[in-house]
Amino acid sequence: MQKEYQLSPGNPYPSGSRAKNKGVNFSIFSRYATHVELLLFDTSDCDEPFQTIVLQEEINRTFFSWHVYVAELPTGIWYAWRMDGPNQVREAGLHFDKDKQLIDPWARAVSDKRWSRKAACMPGDNKLTAMRCVVTDDRYDWEGDVPLRIRSERAIVYELHVGGFTRHSSSKVDHPGTFSGLIEKIPYLKALGITHVELLPVMAFDEQDVPKNTADMGLKNYWGYSTHSFFSPHPGYCVTPEQGTHVQEFRDLVKALHQAGIGVIMDVVFNHTAEAGADGPIINFRGIGDDIFYHHDANNKSILHDYTGCGNTVNANHPLVANFIIKCLEYWVREMHVDGFRFDLASALARGEGGKVLHDPPLLWGIELSARLAKTKLIAEAWDAVGLYQVGSFPGYRWAEWNGRYRDVIRRFVRGDNGLINELATRLCGSNDLYEHKGRLPINSINFVTCHDGFTLYDLFSYNEKHNEANGENNQDGCNNSLSFNYGIEGETEDASILALRRKQAKNVFAMLLLSHGVPMLLAGDELLNSQGGNNNCYCQDNELSWIDWSMTEKNADMLRFVQLMIALRKRHPAIMRRRFLTGKPVNGRGMAEIQWHGTELNKPLWDDPEARVLAFTLAGVESNEADLHVVMNMSGQQVTIELPVIAGRLWCLSLDTSLQAPQDIVDSQQQKAMDENCYQLNTRTIVVFENRIVE
Repeated sequence: MQKEYQLSPGNPYPSGSRAKNKGVNFSIFSRYATHVELLLFDTSDCDEPFQTIVLQEEINRTFFSWHVYVAELPTGIWYAWRMDGPNQVREAGLHFDKDKQLIDPWARAVSDKRWSRKAACMPGDNKLTAMRCVVTDDRYDWEGDVPLRIRSERAIVYELHVGGFTRHSSSKVDHPGTFSGLIEKIPYLKALGITHVELLPVMAFDEQDVPKNTADMGLKNYWGYSTHSFFSPHPGYCVTPEQGTHVQEFRDLVKALHQAGIGVIMDVVFNHTAEAGADGPIINFRGIGDDIFYHHDANNKSILHDYTGCGNTVNANHPLVANFIIKCLEYWVREMHVDGFRFDLASALARGEGGKVLHDPPLLWGIELSARLAKTKLIAEAWDAVGLYQVGSFPGYRWAEWNGRYRDVIRRFVRGDNGLINELATRLCGSNDLYEHKGRLPINSINFVTCHDGFTLYDLFSYNEKHNEANGENNQDGCNNSLSFNYGIEGETEDASILALRRKQAKNVFAMLLLSHGVPMLLAGDELLNSQGGNNNCYCQDNELSWIDWSMTEKNADMLRFVQLMIALRKRHPAIMRRRFLTGKPVNGRGMAEIQWHGTELNKPLWDDPEARVLAFTLAGVESNEADLHVVMNMSGQQVTIELPVIAGRLWCLSLDTSLQAPQDIVDSQQQKAMDENCYQLNTRTIVVFENRIVE
């Protein structure tokens, strides 16, 4: 039997629960609440609170904040809130329900052990199915760790799913599907050569947020784009979440990655929440301040404006909401040491009242100008779900963008489409047409060909059409224009020639991606030729369809080796990892232009040939000991013979030829041999790279 703890008024700041002076201060904001209760529990799943604290407006309210201090209350205590107030959904967008248990929007750790989304969608008491929050102990030994400061031009980003990376039985980790499991795979990441992991959502999300037909099939929200608790690591990725160890477990991951020299970028979802549309659940924001937190129809507040495709849109530029988001980001940097954020559907955050697109959105500028976030990487998915597309025009200057135009041009060129040579050259050089006129840089372009959303790289060359029937939505979900090609057979085949071509095309994509100016992003598993069976929307597939099969590290060891050495090639060429755009001027006093363009003949690029599918360039080294590069990309159906440029005092060595079998397909710099001839025959659909060396 718990004792009843003594109370005092407490303070409105900071929001959430904070242990201080041998007790805990609780504070939550709600403008229109008329009755507020704090419920204290022994565990995350007990039925009844051991103490119910009724807050008094005269002593426990300051402006919009309700607060109370509970003396001698220890950390590890679980809690929830109840609020009453006007239930004026149509008139004011208010959803107060005096019987509904709510979780604290500022909670550092939450439990969904007994959570029922269905119960939260219905009015009335949900005490047996509600989530709970826990008072955390923020003490932690960082052992001197601080966020990494890896320059963006040197970054190589690796997008991965924390659960799916180690959940397969072949991972052989002690705690599959957790932050701890990912720690065990750090040696693999280090050997691969990437500089940052970009973690699909790790803030606490609702795994039950899927369409009914999908849920009836036993599927759940796997990707995590359904956040409800923006300060809490996801309990499903913790080993002991019912002990409230979320913060410690995530910090352990960050510290271990930093010790390996790998930065942490979080994929964050501030454009919508798990509370979904008008018939969605009451979890936190809807029961506290729906009128403030979401975009509503001006004439009927029960109608939520949906610019995200998920039922609601966060009213991100309201002062209170913008403050909440910025404070949240600063928390993850200050207290959790993360190195950057990728913002899902970030263009939705540029909308103001009535959904109007703001020229200078206060939130986005507030994030850019935050002193705490000044050296944090900011990456925008610069579009939303209803047609707003801001690639090249996203508000601000520091923001990097997922470059969708880069993705599409590379996919089409590798597929063999005509008429792309001019734009291809622009994309390879950092997309100056999108960024230079605004004073932005190549590092504003996040170059990618595949990501979690869409085909894997291997499926891109194995399927003409999506095959999403397993999702329970009659194959209506997912992108219908993947710019893919199956090379004659849809899906799996035993045809050796098709398999070899698919493998070569995967190498071609990796070569182009890692030879491009800008910041490359790789999808986890692509280096192992991971397939999802043609499903291009595995958001609900928490199973072997989406998980990484670690046996592929042996089965496709040649592909893994190719990617490792391709990353190493990029890292030894500062000329590729440049911060500023090419100018065409000579470099290093050698009289050699930064870049020279070619076609099938030297110095004769095929800019005006609408059917050209060959592009070559010579890139001068920018450091005294750096080799020059000569790159030829032949995506035509014809072999071509190319001539190597003559550079005084240097000899060319073949670095890679994607048409050759391993280990000849890519050669480590220490094992390269000088070319005997000054020409080279290039196979169809092949990329070759030469590096030169100074003649002794």
